[in-house]
Amino acid sequence: MSGRRIMTSEDVRRAVVRISHEIVEKHAGTADLVLVGIQRRGVPIARRISDAIADFEGERPPVGALDITFHRDDLARLGQSPIVKGTDLPFEIEARTVVLVDDVLYTGRTVRAAMDALREFGRPRAVRLAVLVDRGHRELPIRAAHVGKNVPTSRDEVVRVRVREVDGEDAVDLEQVETVGSGR
Repeated sequence: MSGRRIMTSEDVRRAVVRISHEIVEKHAGTADLVLVGIQRRGVPIARRISDAIADFEGERPPVGALDITFHRDDLARLGQSPIVKGTDLPFEIEARTVVLVDDVLYTGRTVRAAMDALREFGRPRAVRLAVLVDRGHRELPIRAAHVGKNVPTSRDEVVRVRVREVDGEDAVDLEQVETVGSGR
């Protein structure tokens, strides 16, 4: 694969801070607000958003982790032993505003699976979506309320988000998928 950097570490930091301000503004504070990161990279991003909110609001919204593995519509393609990363929601979501957090919004299928998974834990007052990158190409009618960066892509490109907690660095790259026989 070949590609280019579309967000540096500083760009990621700024996007997280901007998203955190937008969330508090839209919610009119932090009361009954919880953040739920979609495993894997959504979880550290959700924690960073919570930390940023605590910096300027003095209150840290609780953060949970949601594993959507068994709610995916492509589960059969994952093989007989899918990797389960675990769900940890150490708070009630009933009648609260849940902000789902993920790294990239693409077709919308991951978010649909996350909403299905959330249903097992109660009925939130509202569910909103915050993503670091929105790359377009939706297959379902899903839209993020809070976006760090909109990146127009083609279907033969891949957005690679790296977060230091998982990958050792913060960056977002747009990579071209090389197809067999393309001569590249």
